[in-house]
Amino acid sequence: MEFTYTTKGTCSRAIRFDIDEAGIISKVRFEGGCPGNTLGLAAMCEGQNAAALAERLRGIDCRSRGTSCPDQLACAITEALAK
Repeated sequence: MEFTYTTKGTCSRAIRFDIDEAGIISKVRFEGGCPGNTLGLAAMCEGQNAAALAERLRGIDCRSRGTSCPDQLACAITEALAK
């Protein structure tokens, strides 16, 4: 199933991704943000267990903003898994 999450406090504006019935994440795409970082992060997330990935990324901070693109992806995954 495809999910879209509007980010808060980051350069990226939104994150889109799929989670299959086995809880595996794929097709991660960031709108905006630092292209090299978001493309790299998206590539590393492909095929990972969504719950474990959210746990790993949660709390990463960017420039003392209290969040980051990885942290926002963790928030997005957590919200998607709750649905």
